[in-house]
Amino acid sequence: MVEESAVSAWTWEDPQALAVVVDGFTSDLAKCEKIELVGEAPLFTREMLQGLGITGVEFAQFKTDHPSGLGTDLVGVHNGDTVTRRGGIYRIDGSALFTELDICEPLPFEDGCVEWVFAEHLIEHVSLTAGIGWLKEVRRILAPGGVVRITTPDLKIYAQSYVNGDNFFGKHRRRMDRALSQVAPPMPPRGAFMFNQLFYIYGHRWIFDEEELRHAFGEAGFAAEGIQVHSYRKGARQDVADLDMVLRNDESIYIEATA
Repeated sequence: MVEESAVSAWTWEDPQALAVVVDGFTSDLAKCEKIELVGEAPLFTREMLQGLGITGVEFAQFKTDHPSGLGTDLVGVHNGDTVTRRGGIYRIDGSALFTELDICEPLPFEDGCVEWVFAEHLIEHVSLTAGIGWLKEVRRILAPGGVVRITTPDLKIYAQSYVNGDNFFGKHRRRMDRALSQVAPPMPPRGAFMFNQLFYIYGHRWIFDEEELRHAFGEAGFAAEGIQVHSYRKGARQDVADLDMVLRNDESIYIEATA
């Protein structure tokens, strides 16, 4: 149960102050009961990953739901004085595998060592230059024929709703209010707020539509014919598409590229 003081500290209209509150919640999410080091190396090899049963990587996730996935995040997982460190692969609470890394740095994986990559609502948190750099690294670590699936807020959905006054803003606000009822006050219902929060809240740095995503993938070296837009939980690999979160399906664009 979240303390009432934490909810009262949440100020939707002050992104800078809100970021401090969100950082606290993120730290709480990174807590666990048990941390076990299962592998350590300056560079994760295909052989090492296969030995741990890892076929792909889910970015920005402490505990991936994929049975053969490796979760990653910039924030380390912790349990009291025990914390993860860069270069290690850890089993968290006896199940999910996790490694700590920064997507703005070279990824600690050898070339062609994974079959899939998944990232939900991550690329918008870094600059366009950093996002393209990360996608280049993703392409490098994917085996030939491997798939990367990206989901991110779709600027077109927000812009159309603001201009046309359709019911997307109302439906999305109610959905977010239900999801955040224990940690946040209701979102303001104003159209300008709903549009602005896409850019200025949550630490967003660059917002995409389909054209901008295709540009980023192309700059990263993915062939245009291998880039496909999909829908919620539909894609080239069902096991990867199933990682899509229902909370975000009304605002997201789903796009995949093949290495």
